[in-house]
Amino acid sequence: MEQTIHYKPEHVCSRAIDIVVDDGIVKDVRFTGGCPGNTQAVAILAKGRKVEELITALEHVECPGSHGHKTSCPQEFAKALKSSL
Repeated sequence: MEQTIHYKPEHVCSRAIDIVVDDGIVKDVRFTGGCPGNTQAVAILAKGRKVEELITALEHVECPGSHGHKTSCPQEFAKALKSSL
């Protein structure tokens, strides 16, 4: 069953993450804001991969530019995916 997730990340440059998941597989990802090259790369690499696999790969990625917060756009993406489980 297809599910659309709209997630508002915290303490990162991205303002929103929109994800389409179908049967546990990421079908589409769109970041609003953030570092364009990095968020586009994450979105491209995420398509076709299992939600659980992405959570494991991304949940501990930190960004030193996150204004003193220990998080990142990939980590916030993992949080969004966790909310879909």
